[in-house]
Parts: sequence; C-alpha cells; structure tokens
Amino acid sequence: MRQPLVAGNWKMNGSTESIKLLLDGIKKSLDTVSKAEVVVCPPYIYIPEVQAQLAGTGISLGAQNVNEHESGAYTGEISTSMLWDFQCHYAIVGHSERRSIYGEDDARVAAKFAAARAAGIKPVLCVGEVLEEREQGVTEDVVARQLDAVISLEGVEALADGVIAYEPVWAIGTGKTASPEQAQDVHNFIRNRISRQSAATAEKVQILYGGSVKGANAPELFAMPDIDGGLIGGASLDADEFISICQAAV
Repeated sequence: MRQPLVAGNWKMNGSTESIKLLLDGIKKSLDTVSKAEVVVCPPYIYIPEVQAQLAGTGISLGAQNVNEHESGAYTGEISTSMLWDFQCHYAIVGHSERRSIYGEDDARVAAKFAAARAAGIKPVLCVGEVLEEREQGVTEDVVARQLDAVISLEGVEALADGVIAYEPVWAIGTGKTASPEQAQDVHNFIRNRISRQSAATAEKVQILYGGSVKGANAPELFAMPDIDGGLIGGASLDADEFISICQAAV
C-alpha cells in the first residue's frame, strides 16, 4: 500500500512574515492530516528558516529545483550537498516552468533526477503535456518521452527511489483541472509503462497529480486508484486550503 503524499510547491512566493504565518497554520492542524506524508518546498532563500520552523513536526522539507552538478562555476545554482546540509529530503525536477521558461530538456531533467537520487534526496519528477499536445492526442507520447529519459539514464528501478508528478501544463495555475477520469487515465498509463519493465517498481512508486488542485476537488481526484496524492501550487500558500487537501489524501 502506497502512502499518500502531498507536496506544496510555493514557487516564487513568500516573505519571512507570511511563511511564519503559513507554517503556524499548517502545524496547528497537522494532527488532522490523516496518514498523508506532507512536504513543503519553499524558495531557496527561505529553506534555513523553514527547516527551523519544521523542527519536531512530521512535515518534510523539499526544494523546488536542484543542479545536476555537485560544485563549480554555476552562478545562482544550488547543489544536492547544499540541500542536504538543511535536511532537504525532496527536490522537484523537471517542473513545466523549468522546462518551458528556462529551457530544461529531458536529458537535463534526467541528470537532475540522477544527482538527487545519488545524494539520498528523493526527486519529484514532473511530467505532462501542454494544451496543444493534449488537443493533438499525443499526451501519452509526451509523458512517455519524459519518463523514458530517466529510465534510459538510471534504469527503471531508480523510479522507486523517487516520486512522479503528472502535471497537465494546461491546468497549472489556470483554474482548469483535468477531470478525475482524465488524470487517472494518464496515471494508469504511467504505472503500466513502468510495470512492463518492473512490476515491483510500478507498484511502489508514488504518482502525484498537479494542476489546480483545491480542497474542493482533491477528494475526487485522490479517490482514483493510481493517484497517490498531489503536487500543490497556489493552494499550498493557504494553510486551511492546504490542510483540506492533505485531509483528502486517505
């Protein structure tokens, strides 16, 4: 039985004051979160203070990105060892915004996955299609390509050391959400594709849904058999909304 996982991706949002209020609200209601594992991914600059505020709680700390190199002349980048210094146990790799805005291709995302995994940090591999690809009926081709880049580099069993997050790009921050059935179809495709090479890996790996998840739609989404939780964007900035989503992950 896979443990549900809910991860909050705060993106480029927050201040010292707002983060304290947010975490206070989440921690206050943590006992009602059911059995979901909860992760928060703040901007890099706030990782140390978030680490301090999470001390003694059951909430894990994650990063929104990581560099594939361990050190060197990579201005503005953060390595796995730097994240590990602050007990970051998760790192998002291949988010659609990194792919589309910053030009990260499948090979680089796979290298980041490999670097995080080698450091003992659990990579959260984001895959998903844009609206044009959905309308062209090539969603599975796109997701397969993104997934296969990691499998080709690391082997299929490596996916068991990470998390997969399916994010239909057309549903991120738009207010649109894939129907539970649409999301389940892609999650099922991902699990079946992995299962063809390793049934044990397919059974173990958590596959999250991301794309305008809110407290109102989370129960229906999380009830799908292959949806193991969510990678939450905007709603993770509201303590009550985020806790409501976590409560739906049963």
